[in-house]
Amino acid sequence: MLVAQQIMSDVSRTGVRAGDRLPPERVMLETYEIGRGTLREALRILEFQGAIALRSGPGGGPILLDPDASHLGSSLLLLMQMRGAPYRTVVEVRQGIEPFTSRLAAERIEGGDLDRLKSTIERMRDAGADGADFFDANAEFHDVIAWASGNVLLGYFTESLQGIMDGTAMGIEYPEHRRKAIIVAHEQIYEALAAGDPDAAEQHMTAHMDAYASLAKRRFPELLERKILWEQGNR
Repeated sequence: MLVAQQIMSDVSRTGVRAGDRLPPERVMLETYEIGRGTLREALRILEFQGAIALRSGPGGGPILLDPDASHLGSSLLLLMQMRGAPYRTVVEVRQGIEPFTSRLAAERIEGGDLDRLKSTIERMRDAGADGADFFDANAEFHDVIAWASGNVLLGYFTESLQGIMDGTAMGIEYPEHRRKAIIVAHEQIYEALAAGDPDAAEQHMTAHMDAYASLAKRRFPELLERKILWEQGNR
């Protein structure tokens, strides 16, 4: 673990970027003054964390990655299962953090992210009966806002839970009128972000999250108390 931490410290210090190869094995053995078995175990730790990929053959070796949030999400799901946390936990977290995230995004969002948000709304309108495309666009909408907040922790945290955040993995259904209401809510949030209005962005996201919680409590109360399972993150 100490060697893995030192490798990543050197990555940050030297400015290595995603897609770049790390030093070859012989160089790292000399640099860190360790045995081959220790180095390979350190690299396996980094690979498990999604920080590197180990490629074999000529030109292979450890390649630095730009890790996504799936590893964090998997760990959080496992911890929640071990604590017996119900799906209601996720609903409450959404109600708490997403309005604040939208407030930050209204202050910091840039044109490219606004374009992406607009595109997700258009995709949701065009999805029709294609539920998968609708919910993919819905998840992207919330991801973009989280990263546009300029807070890396909010970005990773929101993205890490998207696999269960919309409730579809737990069995919550969204009839056509509810999907239309979601699109309207997204449009209101988008307009507030485009106007750079933190108060409006926070208010519209609060209303959006409250409507989601109200739907779940009214129509799917038993699902709110269903225990979260680690396997939900691997679907």
